[in-house]
Amino acid sequence: MAEEHHAEITVEEIAHAFEEVPVHIDLSDHGIEDWITLAVFWGMVVCVFLQFFTRYALNNSLAWTEEIAINALVVVVFLGAAMCVRVSRHIHVDVLYHYLPERVGRWLALAVDVIRVVFFAYGTWLMWRYVSIVAHERMVTVNLPRRWFFYAVLAGFALMFVRSIQVFVGNYRRGYSVLERPGAFETAGD
Repeated sequence: MAEEHHAEITVEEIAHAFEEVPVHIDLSDHGIEDWITLAVFWGMVVCVFLQFFTRYALNNSLAWTEEIAINALVVVVFLGAAMCVRVSRHIHVDVLYHYLPERVGRWLALAVDVIRVVFFAYGTWLMWRYVSIVAHERMVTVNLPRRWFFYAVLAGFALMFVRSIQVFVGNYRRGYSVLERPGAFETAGD
């Protein structure tokens, strides 16, 4: 095995390593759904931790934590999906656009944007109908209405619809989408 050689570092160099200028953090590009999703996610984490702790440490689990965590996970998924729509992070296949003429690729990208808007509009309408049917259901382990979770999922669909319109308008004004030029949307953190 080859012998490793390390550069000598003095105590002063180590001490000065912590004196770096703090990096400016910009939170302005986060939407309201990001913060709500973060709060619901941490609520879910607390429920899962309580479930784990009471089951394995106390040997007497709290039944309600699992139901709350499952419903919170559903909310996180749909509000997180709205975040993905806003920043165009859903799974997409852009290899076809490399082989199509630019004009055809542009029309296809516009068609994808329109289909996405229509899909989320339809999903929002379906969720509205679903909520109107099951809004009076109660949770099994906790005698609380489930409508709040259903309304949160409806809000996720509505946000996906609104964000898809915003993405469509932005792509139209810009003249290209992430499908046509994926490199133009990469950030420093990617």
